[in-house]
Amino acid sequence: MDLFGTAGIRGSATERVTPELALAVGRAAGADAEEVVLGRDGRETGGALADAMAAGLRSAGADVRRVGVVPTPALAFASRGRRGVMLTASHNPPEDNGVKLFADGTEYDAEEEAAIEERVDADHPPAAWDAWGDAERAGVLDDYRAAVAAYAREFGATLDGLRVAVDCGNGMGSVATPHVLESLGAEVVALNANVDGHFPGRPSKPTPETLGDLTGFVADSDCAFGIAHDGDADRIVIVDGSGEVVHEDTVLAILAERYTRESSTLDPVVVTTPNASARIDERVRAAGGRVERVRLGALHEGIASAEAAGGDVVFAAEPWKHIHPGFGGWIDGVASAAVLGRLVAAEGLEALRAPVTERPYRKVSVDCPDGKKAAVMGALETEMPGAFPDAAIDTEYGVRAEFPDGSWTLVRPSGTEPYVRVYAEADDVDALVAEVTALVEDAVTNT
Repeated sequence: MDLFGTAGIRGSATERVTPELALAVGRAAGADAEEVVLGRDGRETGGALADAMAAGLRSAGADVRRVGVVPTPALAFASRGRRGVMLTASHNPPEDNGVKLFADGTEYDAEEEAAIEERVDADHPPAAWDAWGDAERAGVLDDYRAAVAAYAREFGATLDGLRVAVDCGNGMGSVATPHVLESLGAEVVALNANVDGHFPGRPSKPTPETLGDLTGFVADSDCAFGIAHDGDADRIVIVDGSGEVVHEDTVLAILAERYTRESSTLDPVVVTTPNASARIDERVRAAGGRVERVRLGALHEGIASAEAAGGDVVFAAEPWKHIHPGFGGWIDGVASAAVLGRLVAAEGLEALRAPVTERPYRKVSVDCPDGKKAAVMGALETEMPGAFPDAAIDTEYGVRAEFPDGSWTLVRPSGTEPYVRVYAEADDVDALVAEVTALVEDAVTNT
């Protein structure tokens, strides 16, 4: 597809995600719906795009419930039992915007997105003049925050007396995470907690390089830990009490193990992506479950596939982004913050991390023209089993080699840039990366 990527539609609000596109996508999406909830993040372009999207939805015959400026997980929560549209570019820079589509709390799958794209390409016509939809304002934040807090109370212990720093990054976490943690008893110190579409406090994408204010504050304070979100609060980053960013796969492994251990099902399954660490597999196996992997950006499809095969999905995540199936089928950084807060209150972050094997991790990019990617990956599917005879090889989503000691490597083509990506995690990660990179470079040269 040309319009949809791995996380909906995203791009420049003046060149790609324009009001004209919002109108067309709204008309295409509204043809499937009787009622649609419509929300947006705090970007400067969001208001105009929301007006255009509402016009498109209504002209297709859908009634629109506008819930205003909300986190993406709150919009997903509101879309249960109906359709939903969220206007957000997530962690992209402020000049960008985007569109995510939901049905009954779950993001559209590839087939549903393809149908929307086909209608947009065909300039789908409006409904009859007397069949256009209505619009009204609606609220969701209070109900969403209360539901997150109620769900989190099923885990860990009360946050009474726990001091937590939350860097909202001038994004939508500002209206959710501090409120939820305070309702659970925490003493919250909020940084960059005003919604501002220019993201003046730091870039919208929370990384170790952009979180200096948070890491420095936590290191110099008595906070038990710190939390950071991206622009729409679907991502979460955790900072330990010394001010160090906890590896995203360690956070994933902690939650995956806990959900697996507390599950009463016979076949607990954790769904994750090929670039996620083997430390997740180790902790899930120790808890009596198993891991299934699915392509990046398709956690909801992986959940559906695993459940169709008879598994019970207790958790689904890719690095930074988590789905809590017991709460809902959407990615939710606010729910992650609340559940982790309760677990830290009960046991402490270091105790939660202690069983997790944290090996050195690296990711590198190898130049590869787009036209060569298929041939290069085909060559690597043949060559890597011979190069790593002791490894278990999986070729469903790139080429992944997992070794008996739990180290692993993944090679996959970039979907947006002229690169082949190499991921690796091992005690001697530099040697593994060098060996795999050499194989990729040879494949690029010789195909």
